[in-house]
Parts: sequence; structure tokens; C-alpha cells
Amino acid sequence: MDSGRILQEAKRSATSASRFDVFLSHASKDAKLILGVKALLEERGFVVYVDWVDDAHADRSQVDRETADLLRQRMRQSASLIWVATDATSNSKWMPWELGYFDGFAPGQVATIPLVDNPGESFKGQEYLSLYPLIGQDHYIGGRKDVFVEDRSRRWATLDSFAKGTTRWSRYSN
Repeated sequence: MDSGRILQEAKRSATSASRFDVFLSHASKDAKLILGVKALLEERGFVVYVDWVDDAHADRSQVDRETADLLRQRMRQSASLIWVATDATSNSKWMPWELGYFDGFAPGQVATIPLVDNPGESFKGQEYLSLYPLIGQDHYIGGRKDVFVEDRSRRWATLDSFAKGTTRWSRYSN
């Protein structure tokens, strides 16, 4: 599906959505990557909020009260926040604010998905991101592949339960 069609379908569905499973926090410079992440999450059945897709009228280039109010409303309509970490993240005006706001009203429902240039490359983000679990792909015992939210090798949950706001954490056994 091309990006224009993805945008049209997303806009149509977002105007009727009163709840979102995922608020996708991202740097605006990563627009093409974000469309891909959004499409992958939607293939899993999630309703995903991306500001410039769902509220195209909003101007995120300026920090103002109207945009902040709109983003607060959309975050309150969302069950989880996924912070998409890339090299462009550190230049975002809004991402740290979104992270702090969401974590304040929905503790435990924030996770980071690091996007790196090369397989095997390690993710190095801002220090405060170490407070949040990471999203990644792995295998269950028995071999079935899935996407998981991992809280620093202490516990894990499926992306499905996390994104829906019904996180069921499992502990690693020693």
C-alpha cells in the first residue's frame, strides 16, 4: 500500500475513533519510518494515533497551548504510548513533553521501540529512557515468534496486552 493510501485510510478511521490503543510519539523528521511502524501496528489490529495523520490541522512546529491541549486530549484517549527512538529523537520539541505527560497519568503504559540503522546495532538513547521497557521481537520457548515489551530483563509482556492497556507482566525464571 502506498503512503498516500495509508494516510487516507488512517485519517478516515481516526476521525471516528474515540479511543486509540497506541499514541505513537516520534520525531517529525521520521515521517516515512512512522508510516511503516503505524502500518505494522495496525496489521496487528491496533488503533494507532499519529498527530500529523489524524489531526493534520495541528501545527507541531510551534509549541503553543492549542497543540498541547489537543495532544493531551489524544493521549488521554490512548491506552499506551510508544516512543519511537531514532537519531532524530533528540531534536524533537514535543517527545519529552509527551513522555512525561503520558507517564504521569498512565504509569506503566509507556515503552520505547528503538529503530537502528543496522541489525545488531545497539540502541543508545537519553538516560531517562532506561526507565521504560523496550519493544522487540523474540521467540517463545517452543519457537513461536512474537513482539514483546521487556522491562530490563526483569519481566515481559506481549505487545498485544501492553498496547491495549491490559498489560499482564510475566517474570523471568532463573
